[in-house]
Amino acid sequence: MMPAADDRSHAADGTSDLGLLFHRLNNQLGIILANAELLEAKSSDEMSRARAAQVVASVLEAMTTAREIRLRTR
Repeated sequence: MMPAADDRSHAADGTSDLGLLFHRLNNQLGIILANAELLEAKSSDEMSRARAAQVVASVLEAMTTAREIRLRTR
């Protein structure tokens, strides 16, 4: 994946924008969460629903962990 122009400008001056990285991570986790919730709602068997529910729970936990890391790095 090609870095965005903002990413390149931060890399060029040697600084990193953790806020931008956390924003991108949360966007990616949000996409995974939405798809897992959709799978959970549309699954026809209990095993598939349970697996999708595990993904939902794990993504929510990952989002919480990312938020905690962001708060501790301020």
